[in-house]
Amino acid sequence: MFDSIEGLLAEHKQLQTELSDASVHADPARAKKLNRRYAELNQIVSTHNDLSATRDDLAAAKELAKDDEAFAAEIPSLEENLIELEEKLRRLLIPRDPDDGRDVIMEIKGGEGGAESALFAADLLRMYTQYAEGRGWRVEILDKTDSDLGGFKDVQVAIKANASDPANGAWAKLKYEGGVHRVQRVPATEAQGRIHTSTTGVLVFPEVDAPEEVSINPNEIRIDVFRSGGPGGQSVNTTDSAVRITHLPTGIVVSCQNEKSQIQNRESAMRVLRARLLARQQEELAAAENDARKSQIRGMDRSERIRTYNFPENRIADHRTGYKAYNLDQVMNGALEPIIDSCISADEDARLAALADSSS
Repeated sequence: MFDSIEGLLAEHKQLQTELSDASVHADPARAKKLNRRYAELNQIVSTHNDLSATRDDLAAAKELAKDDEAFAAEIPSLEENLIELEEKLRRLLIPRDPDDGRDVIMEIKGGEGGAESALFAADLLRMYTQYAEGRGWRVEILDKTDSDLGGFKDVQVAIKANASDPANGAWAKLKYEGGVHRVQRVPATEAQGRIHTSTTGVLVFPEVDAPEEVSINPNEIRIDVFRSGGPGGQSVNTTDSAVRITHLPTGIVVSCQNEKSQIQNRESAMRVLRARLLARQQEELAAAENDARKSQIRGMDRSERIRTYNFPENRIADHRTGYKAYNLDQVMNGALEPIIDSCISADEDARLAALADSSS
């Protein structure tokens, strides 16, 4: 696996040259792409340099230990450090998802459980918002449909990390959140204190960096405008500001009514449509390929139950990785990092195994 390192070191040097050229930055989309790749390779180059230095130190310690026992004492820690650096480099060399540095569009939809499911959708939005804000990210509500009791039947948000390092991009962290989230608790509407089980769906799409990245033929979309509505069906605006866009070739429908301006709602709807079309293209590509990317625990089946939130036991459990903890109160306040890390680790383990199988 380490055989590819020389080519990556050469690519890193080439990117340094390109990024020093002022003309590259005249094209923001290209500059952003090059900067992401450079940041990704920086980690590989830095770890490779540390590994080379540790190997040299270990070799020197073993040679000097023949004449001085003080150097022999350094050998165990150097050997341990060498193993850790080799494992770190091995994981960094796993082919990275090219979308990891992207921002995301997330949709949270009420599922089984009616009003309780809609309330939990609002709780999930708060959880993701606090997680994002804790990392210095920005959350923008694109569209929402309120429920009668203060939850959301459906809410769409853009989460922007603007990370130069792809490993810390919004997609790199949140792509594993797509699926069915199950909640077990006593609903606010339950008079007898009985525990109910409800579900809420989460969809996550990588956001398109520039409109021209996903081509949409104006003749292949139908745009309808209508009057925005609120909970219970009452009218919110007296003008036809809400927008519904239908992409005719795929049948994808996106509606936005959050803004009072028809223009703003149209722009938001187009952002969501581009993200969905990009995700669709990638899913079709992944289905046609048979490589390590298909081993990701982020499956294509959006009906998969991925996690259970048990409030009476204060327990959170991820069914894909086996992660379990009794700090649900903290998780609901945005402490998602350990759960996400378990998903990343499981994904890397699966892809390492797939690469090992393909090379054997």
